[in-house]
Formats: sequence, structure tokens, C-alpha cells
Amino acid sequence: MFAVHLMAFYFTKLKEDQIKKVDRFLYHMRLSDETLLDIMARFQAEMEKGLGKDTNPTASVKMLPTFVRAIPDGSENGEFLSLDLGGSKFRVLKVQVSEEGKRQVQMESQFYPTPNEIIRGNGMELFDYVADCLADFMKTKELTHKKLPLGFTFSFPCRQTKLEEGVLLSWTKKFKARGVQDTDVVSRLTNAMKRHKDLDVDILALVNDTVGTMMTCAYDDPYCEVGVIIGTGTNACYMEDMSNIDLVEGDEGRMCINTEWGAFGDDGALEDIRTEFDRELDLGSINPGKQLFEKMISGLYMGELVRLILLKMAKAGLLFGGAKSSALLMKGKIETQHVAAMERYKEGLANTREILVDLGLDPSEADCIAVQHVCTIVSFRSANLCAAALAAILTRLQQNKKQARLRTTVGMDGTLYKIHPQYPKRLHKVVRKLVPNCDVRFLLSESGSTKGAAMVTAVASRVQAQRKQIDKVLALFQLTQEQLLSVRDRMRTELEYGLKKKTHALATVKMLPTYVYGMPDGTEKGKFLALDLGGTNFRVLLVKIRSGRRSVRMYNKIFAIPLEIMQGTGEELFDHIVQCIADFLEYMGLKGAQLPLGFTFSFPCRQMSIDKGTLVGWTKGFKATDCEGEDVVDMLREAIKRRNEFDLDIVALVNDTVGTMMTCGYEDPKCEIGLIAGTGSNVCYMEEMRNIELVEGDEGKMCINTEWGGFGDNGCIDDICTQYDKEVDEGSLNPGKQRYEKMTSGMYLGEIVRQILIDLTKQGLLFRGQISERLRTRGIFETKFLSQIESDRLALLQVRRILQQLGLDSTCEDSIVVKEVCGAVSRRAAQLCGAGMAAIVEKKREDQGLEHLKITVGVDGTLYKLHPHFSRVLQETVEDLAPQCDVTFMLSEDGSGKGAALITAVAKRLQEN
Repeated sequence: MFAVHLMAFYFTKLKEDQIKKVDRFLYHMRLSDETLLDIMARFQAEMEKGLGKDTNPTASVKMLPTFVRAIPDGSENGEFLSLDLGGSKFRVLKVQVSEEGKRQVQMESQFYPTPNEIIRGNGMELFDYVADCLADFMKTKELTHKKLPLGFTFSFPCRQTKLEEGVLLSWTKKFKARGVQDTDVVSRLTNAMKRHKDLDVDILALVNDTVGTMMTCAYDDPYCEVGVIIGTGTNACYMEDMSNIDLVEGDEGRMCINTEWGAFGDDGALEDIRTEFDRELDLGSINPGKQLFEKMISGLYMGELVRLILLKMAKAGLLFGGAKSSALLMKGKIETQHVAAMERYKEGLANTREILVDLGLDPSEADCIAVQHVCTIVSFRSANLCAAALAAILTRLQQNKKQARLRTTVGMDGTLYKIHPQYPKRLHKVVRKLVPNCDVRFLLSESGSTKGAAMVTAVASRVQAQRKQIDKVLALFQLTQEQLLSVRDRMRTELEYGLKKKTHALATVKMLPTYVYGMPDGTEKGKFLALDLGGTNFRVLLVKIRSGRRSVRMYNKIFAIPLEIMQGTGEELFDHIVQCIADFLEYMGLKGAQLPLGFTFSFPCRQMSIDKGTLVGWTKGFKATDCEGEDVVDMLREAIKRRNEFDLDIVALVNDTVGTMMTCGYEDPKCEIGLIAGTGSNVCYMEEMRNIELVEGDEGKMCINTEWGGFGDNGCIDDICTQYDKEVDEGSLNPGKQRYEKMTSGMYLGEIVRQILIDLTKQGLLFRGQISERLRTRGIFETKFLSQIESDRLALLQVRRILQQLGLDSTCEDSIVVKEVCGAVSRRAAQLCGAGMAAIVEKKREDQGLEHLKITVGVDGTLYKLHPHFSRVLQETVEDLAPQCDVTFMLSEDGSGKGAALITAVAKRLQEN
């Protein structure tokens, strides 16, 4: 018993001594946590450099865009071919992807050898050989009668400008075929296939093996957005935000970046980490000074590193009693599979002895322990270096997503990772230590990069087909110059109809006289009350105007109008308004004062004088009974009488559009048009009295409230109405009415978007084909969301957050489509508005007999103010459709309140005159 304990003690002591001896000898190969964090930071800086347009040419980590923009979503189906060139064997594969509710992939494959004379010979012969193998495979599998899409896995650094094109930057590993570098490998293979009469194949995608690995794993796990290969070579890819990739046009969505991290350190960034053995190995390689990071990690070099260390230790008398065998002196005699065998948990030492004996050596027990520890240090350093670079990628993903904690999956492949018994465990442990805020799952790729190439091809086919369907829908909202000119001319016709006695009754654009005869001239002064009713809020204002200095001071209070009041009786509505006025007067200490009042009433009214107006019809969700056809000023006076607390001098009934024009006219005498582009849409302008047949007199001008929202109610714009516009109209409070407003105003744009999203989801093009309850809810998609989603400053991540608030669980691709839909709907709205405005400015130019008109438009409304592109598109359209008019758009500062007071002041001035 004692002897057993003694032997165990002796062995433990021997092991410790040997381990300490090797640790001292390979001190520089052991990397501390601090060093790994430093390498991680260096790699992050290199990634940044590789992504920048100006810094990429000098970056060692090339960060190559792959043009793979989407990962599988499970709806892919069809038959695909795949080729895999880049390792010790060449593989051809047929992949059948079926949807049928469950993700299924069936594969048939064939391996072909890659003889040295082919991979190091002439480039043309290499691609002819690949085409021959493909032809053989198709013949064997009886596929020659089919035309199939093909994905080409090509595991070498390529610069891609599109998915199906790639220029070889340099050969790596053992490949050295002449005349291929700096040429497009897809066209080289296409030409080789053309020389085969029986090959009819479309190459849809050129894929790096790392990208293939990521795609294979992403088919099984949608969280997979990183691919890593640790095999003959080593590399990683990941999904990067387009906004960070300077090398490719566009900011939307994500794209897979092939880092080509094997070249990390080629610029000297890792000189302090590299050892004498790394330098010796590099000098003896076929590409000295290149792929230095890969040479410290990958399977092609690991065995050779171990051999160089053992040789040096033997020469120093630290191993084998100083003996060296001829095999130990020969390059390539120790392979990575030997390293893996030597590190096996139980049989490792026995394997070590066997391998050393095969090398012609006579190792002692101590030698075997030492050699095994050398293998451990070399493979551990490899895993550590890999972990540091991978941790840098995961940190970048986390920063891009702005998440406190990242959940992600890394797709793994490569012989070293697969066959080495300790490697995966070591890698995972170090990664988790370096990025404690990431929940990382490591998923082994089952069928590797070849299946991945088929998946990329399947995704490309799916995306292509979906894109066609999405573009078909968006095309409905893309108006041609011809269509816009036609809208301008039809609007002009309707304006004329509305002004004439004969045709007025049939006109959709009502052209209502407002009895506002003049613009402010700067002499207005006094205190005025203003009321503003036009939305869900009601405002009461006190406006003090001082003459000479054109100074206006305002005090106001906002009151809510509950839905039951908006849609109750007329008496209840006006009693509520008077209650609000009473509260305001008391608040301002004006209870007894009899002030002139201007009433901004933002609904279509037929006026017989400035202080009389009959409501034509409610809009914007109001439905109060017993009001339509009644004089709203009388209704307000009656309500004041019922209250019997105060008396007010109601001087003017004002439309908010007129108020906007007056406010801007107070600042700029050239302002003769008012535009509202907000919840509703409307325009007013100063018309020559001689053209207004509905009002007596030919002298001077009068402001006309066009009420252009009704344009098209007679069917004259049906040709540009889409099915989505019809659905919005049918579901509104006033079907068949305000057709133009429903295509251009804030109240309806979000609803049009919602209808489109429902249709695209039904077609399986969005939200994985799932229509959520929230998406079925009318009015859920408010127009403010369009403004937020279309903001240029907003990353897709924030778009996804907005959609999540709406209960829509979107992918990155969904977010891009939603943004496009919002853009198409709002752009059309701005263009239609611009076409209408062009009709008005052209009319004014012709009426005045001018070659060129210079005019200002006063504008108000949330859509114009808050939407990031609406105002620009509107102005560009007016410029385009009315080239002889120089139109300035001036933003109104509180048109409906200040404007009402100014109209009241102008009316008072004209009365006194």
C-alpha cells in the first residue's frame, strides 16, 4: 500500500516538475486576463478601421461586406445546389429546403479530392475541375434536366460588390492557383460551366465558409448572428448595422461582415504577443508576414508550432535527453490531430508516447508529461486568442443594439474545434469571462458551410421573390410626373367650378367666401379674445396687439373636448365651449369685460358675412347633432345667452387656414396663401373679387377658403386611389367624403400604412405572417409614428422599438419594409399636396397676367412641422409643377389663435373706415 502511495507521490511530483519546466520555457505563450482584454480592445480598433472607407485600405482586418443581408426566417423552400472549395476536400451538395410549417432540410452530397497539381496549378484548370465535378454530381443524382440555383462556398478573402460576385484578394491555406488573384471567381466558374453543354445552373450567391456556418446555424436558431471557423484556417463573420459600413451604399438594415480576422497583426499590432516560434513558423510558410493571427490559432499550423517547440527544447537538453530524430527535424511531421490525441483526458499520455515513438524518439515518462503540457499551452493560447477576438465582436453587437445584456448564438465549425477534446470548453469559458454581460450559446454547425451556401441561396431566392411583391405594392404610391400634372390640372378645374354660380353646387372644392377683404397693414391694435375649435382640444386666448412695432402678446388656456361632447348634441357642444370661456375669463380676471372676439372654427362653413357661417358638414371625427346647416355663430350666441354671465362681441368667424395666412401676412406682405397640413388638410388664398360669382362686387380681393379636402369626391382622382385608400375611406366616419384629405392629411396616413402592413402580413411578407391583435385595431398606427420611423437619425433598432410598443414583433428586415411603406405613403401625400398648391399659385400668376410670380405661403400643421421629409417633398413638387412661380413657405407661429385676433382686428379697422 505504501508503495502505491509513494508511486502516486512520485508521479505527481514528476508532473509538477515537468509542468513548471515547460511553463518557464513557454512563459510568453501564457496570456493573462489583462493581456486578453488588451487584445480584445486592439481587435475592436481594427474592426473600426476595416469598416471605415478611408482607413480600410491600410487595415489588416479587412471587414469584407458579403451582401448577405438576411438570415433564414423558416419560410425558405425549394431545391438548391452548393459547392464548397477551400479545405482539404471539395464537396458538391444538393439541398432540399421545405417549409410546410416545420424547418426541414434534406441533403445529398459527394466529396471530391483536391490534388496539389490542381490547387497549385493554373487557375483555368482549377475551375474546369470544379465544373467537371459538378457535372459528374448532377449526372449521378439525375439532376441534369433541372435548372437549379447554386451557392458557391469559397473560403478565401474576396472583395464583393454584390452577392453573386467576388474578386479574390489572396489565396490562403495551401491554395496557390495562378492567374486567379484580382479576378471575379464567380465569372471564372460561370465560364467553366459554359464549356459544359449539359450544365444549366444559376450562381445566386458567393459565400465565405464562415458565413455558411452562420447561416446553417441561423436556420435552426434565429438568434445566431455570428459564425466562427476554427479548422485548417480560422475566421469569423457577424451581422453588422449597415449604417456602420462605409464601404457599401445605404444605411438601412444589416449585412454580414466577413472579418477575415486571420490577418489581424499583419501590420505589427501583435508583435509583443508573438514568440520566436511564431516567427520561425511564419518564415517557413508559403506566405511569410501574412495571416499572422491565423498562424497562432488554426489547425494548419498548431502541430508545426508544437514541433518547433519540442525541437528547441530537445536542442536545449530539456527533452529526450537532448536526442533529436530525423522525423522531429522534418517540417509538418506533427499534425493537429496528433496534438488533439495527446490532450485526450485519459488516454492522452499513452497517445503521446505512441506519437513520439512514431517520430523515432525514445521518450521517458517525464518527456511525455512535458510534451503533453506543451500541447496544452499551444492549444490553450489558440483558444484564448480566438476568445479575445470573438469577445470584441460580441461587444460590438451589444453596442450596436444598445442592450445592457445581449442574448446571442455563435455558429461554430472547423476540425480543430470539433476534434480537439478540450478546445470548445476552454473557448466558451474565456469568452464568457471576457463578456460577462452576454448570454452566449455556442451551436455546432451540423453540415457546415456547404449547407450554409444553400441557405444563403435559399434566403436570396426568398428575398428576391418577396422584394418583387413588396415593390408591386409600393409602386401604387409612386406617382409619375404625368400623374402629378394631371392632379394639378384637375384641381385647377375644380377651383374654377367652385367659384362659378352655375357649377358651384356640383363642385367638390367648395371655394367658400370668407368675407375677409384685407390683410393686416400694421396699424391694428387693442385686446381681443380668440377661440380655436378644430381638434380634440379647444383653446381660449387673450391677444394684445400693439401697432407700429407689430408686436403681439398672447395668453391662452387649453381645454379638452371629450368624445361624448364631440359626438353628442350641438347644444351640449356649445354649452361646453361657453363653460370653457367662462373659466378662462375668470382665470384672466376679465369677467365683466366686453371684448371683440374672433372664432376659429376649422370646419367647412358657408359664410354670408364675416360674422355668419353655416356649417356645411363635420370633419375630423366631430359628429355633434343639430349643427349641420345651422349658423355656428348664432349657436355660440345662444349658448352665451343661456349661461347669462357675460356678453361678447363676436366680430369674425374664422377658418384656421385663413388664420394661418393672416398670421404670416402680418410678418410678410407677400403672403396671400394659407396652407394647413396637419390632422386635416386645407388651403385658402386671396382671390380677385371679379372671379367670385357668389358675392356681389368686382373691386378688390377676398380670401377664399377652398375646402380642398373634398377634391375627388366626384371620382376625378379614382385612378390614383389604391385599394388601401378605399379601405380607409370605407372605415371612416364619412365614407365617400374628403377623399383628397384622406390621402394627404395626418389623420389618415397612419391608417393607410396599417392597411398596407395588414396586406403584406397576409401575403407572408411581414411579421412572419402573424397579424397581431394590435395591428387589427383601427387608429393604432398614429401619424406621429410615421414621423418617428422616417427620421433620418433613427436607427432600425429604434424603429423596432416603436413597432414593439405597437405590439409588433419585427425582425430587422420587417423594420426596413415598414420604413419603406411609411416613406411611400408620406411622400405621395406631400406630392399630392404640392400638385394642389401648384394649381393655386399658377392660377394667381395667370390672373395677375405675370410672366413670373413671387409669393409667400403661410403654413401650419403638425404633418408639415414634425414630419422629417414632408415639407421638402411638398416644396420640390411645387417647384417642379409651377416653374414660373417663386414660392416661399413661411411657418406660421400660432395661426389659429393669433390669426383669429388679427382677422378680428382687420375687420374692426375696415368697419371703422
